[in-house]
Parts: sequence; C-alpha cells; structure tokens
Amino acid sequence: MDTAMKNTSVLVSGASVAGPSIAYWLHRYGCRVTVVEKAPALRLGGQAVDFKGAVHRTVLERMGILEEVYRRRTGGSDQEIVDARGRRLAVMPGEFTGGDVEILRGDLAELLYERTREGCEYVFGDSITSLTQSAGGVDVTFERAAPRTFDLVVGADGIHSNVRRLAFGPEEEFVRFLGHYYALVQLDLESGSQMYNEPGRMAALGGRKAPSFFVFASEPLDYDRHDVEQQRRILMDAYRGAGWRIPEVLDRLAGVEDIYLDSISRVETDEYARGRVVLLGDAAYGNTLGGFGSGLALVGAYVLAGELAAADGDHRAGFAAYQEAFRGYAKVARQGNAGPFLAPATPARIRMRNWMLRRRVMMRAMLKATDWFATGIELKDYAQCGGLLSR
Repeated sequence: MDTAMKNTSVLVSGASVAGPSIAYWLHRYGCRVTVVEKAPALRLGGQAVDFKGAVHRTVLERMGILEEVYRRRTGGSDQEIVDARGRRLAVMPGEFTGGDVEILRGDLAELLYERTREGCEYVFGDSITSLTQSAGGVDVTFERAAPRTFDLVVGADGIHSNVRRLAFGPEEEFVRFLGHYYALVQLDLESGSQMYNEPGRMAALGGRKAPSFFVFASEPLDYDRHDVEQQRRILMDAYRGAGWRIPEVLDRLAGVEDIYLDSISRVETDEYARGRVVLLGDAAYGNTLGGFGSGLALVGAYVLAGELAAADGDHRAGFAAYQEAFRGYAKVARQGNAGPFLAPATPARIRMRNWMLRRRVMMRAMLKATDWFATGIELKDYAQCGGLLSR
C-alpha cells in the first residue's frame, strides 16, 4: 500500500537489541522513528546472546539478518567446569549456553543499527527526563535536546527502564531482586573456556576475545551502576580469599576500567502499556541471565510493530493485541533464576549441578524445555497489514 499508518511519530528509548529491532519494523510500516540512547555511542562487546528454534529463526529471516547473524556468530563452545586444581568436573555444552546460534550482544546491536540508521534518527548521549501524555501525543523533555512531541513512546531501555519509571512508577514496584549479582570484565587472560565454583560464587574465564564472567550471591547492594570504582570494589570484596585463578583475577581487576556489574533480577508487571507509552524487551519482561532476553526482544518487536500496523496505528487496539498475543510467550521470563544454577549455595548443590550436566538424559530434557519455550508462539504474517508501505 502507499499510505502510512496513523501515529507515525515514534520515540524509542534504548539502542541495544529491542530498540533497533522495533525501529526496523516501525520504519518498514511507514513510521518516523527516533531512537534515543543514554550512552555516547553504541555499546559494543558484552556477553554473548543466542537464538534458538523456528520462531527466532523466522523473525531473523523476515528482518533479513539471519545470514549475517550466522556470519558474526561466536561459535558457542563448550565450557569446562573445573576444581581449584584445574581438573575437569563437568562440561556445560555449547548448545545449552549458545542455542542454535550465538552472537556477541554488541555485534548484534551493531548489525541492527547498520540496518536502521539510514531510515531512523539516532540520538546518542541523551536521555528522557519527563513524559506528559495528552489526547494528541506525548510531550517529551530530554537531558540535552529540546523538548519534542511524539505520537507514541516505546521503552526498550532494559530492566532498569527509565521510560517504565517515568510512565509506570518506581523501579522497586516492578523489578524483583533474585539474590545474586553478575559482572562482566574484560581481563584479557590466557585461558580456555573454564568455569570455577565455590559456594555462592562462580568465575568463568573466557580468554582474550570474551569477557570474564562472575556470579555471586549477595544481599541487595546500594551502589551507582555507572561508577566503575564502586563496582570494582564490590567485585574484589566478593571474591577475596577464593581459590583457583582468582588471585590472578583480582590482581588484573585492579587496573581494569571495562567492568559491568548488575543484579540478577526480573521484571514483574501485568501490563505493557500506559496510554501512548509501551514497554518492550527487558523493560517489560526481563529476567537477567534467563537465556531468552534477546529472543523475547526480537520477537516482541515483531509482534508489537505488527499489531500496531494491523490496527492501522490505533495504539489502544495495537497495544492490547500485542499484550494479548505476547503475554503467554513472555511467561518464561517469570520463571527460573540463573543465580542458584550458576553459583550454587553449598558444596552439595555444586556437586548436584555438575552431576546433572554429566547425565545426557538430563541435558536432553533441559534442551527440550528451552526449545519448547523458544517456540511457544504462533507468528502472524503482518506483511499485508493496512499500514505497510511498499519499499
């Protein structure tokens, strides 16, 4: 068709995975899309994310990026679990941690940005400070840019969503801490893919190309997520006195600036939209380290944009249809907690986890369960929806 749908001016907050994904589809449907990102540039690197099953593959194909995702994939290698002397105890299979295809989050964000930057406006180094809704739109103020008015606003800005805070309420009303923290640190250590446990803490060294990964049990911590020095101190305190290669890690940690530390938490909300503001990805149904975040973000973007197009831009109908179509699929984010699996609380639980990993029948059951969750939605074909432009 040659006419765009109504409500064509859309502000998207967040330029990681969910944000550029919804920007891609909304632009396809004729919207004028602006993406605002607090960071001064794309956040490259980060941990690997994965996709699995026919649903994820179909969305990647319809976005035209499946081949490029495979070209940039990391390989999803097995991870060896070792004791303090470096002896193998078990193996975490690459197919369990890496799905059908694994890619660094930063590489995926870069790919999505490449596919959307010409048709969408990107504003880096800025953030939304207020949202005021009216019958005709959403008045938005920013930290740096001049105020603007948009038809719709999409919060695709992660589990600590600024948009959710402004439009729905304080974070503590929607985000539940699950008793663990995790950290990613670029240590550049000579290492294979190895993981070590002590009760309540885990360290995984990934070699020169992958960030080292840490998970530890903790009471809630009060710290600035943007203060590298505070994060370094928390991590060093959490691992002081540990065995294996941890003393070497702590020595390296003292001089590293590339540190990211956050809680393992999940979002618990019964609604994805308030008026003209809608949540997507981790902002709506995040579960840290749950293994489904990027898949949920990509599929959610496809469904949200498609339902808006099917409703010809009527945000009330489109948002309601998105929630109805997606709520069941997103239930996986309400389940599970990766913390106790990655950093078991006692020696007995560490041994039990390793025993499970050594049993093929147990691994097959876990893989089957993840495949079932990943494919638990019937995708509509929105290609003929009323707002779709010919391109």
